[in-house]
Amino acid sequence: MTDAAGLPFRKPRRALQGVGFVYSSIEERACDLAAYIIENKATVRAAAAEFGVSKSTVHKDITERLRRVQPALYTQVRALLDRNKAERHIRGGLATRRKYRGET
Repeated sequence: MTDAAGLPFRKPRRALQGVGFVYSSIEERACDLAAYIIENKATVRAAAAEFGVSKSTVHKDITERLRRVQPALYTQVRALLDRNKAERHIRGGLATRRKYRGET
């Protein structure tokens, strides 16, 4: 991608507090979210924080838009999100243990 002056443009990896990166295409955002989730084995919450959008937006982008735009990528992300969902109760239990042991 290039900016108006023709210089290489790279979107910020971290959105500013309260200001997300503005995409020209929602489908592009869905693909970028999917790539981020796969590369980092991230949760929906982590992806939302990284891109400066809500968890609902990430979920809608992945489950509806990505399925329509890139079904193969959707399948990979869906497998990872299903694994995260299956492990969610374990992560919650570990966080509770750390909290009450004072290891926060």
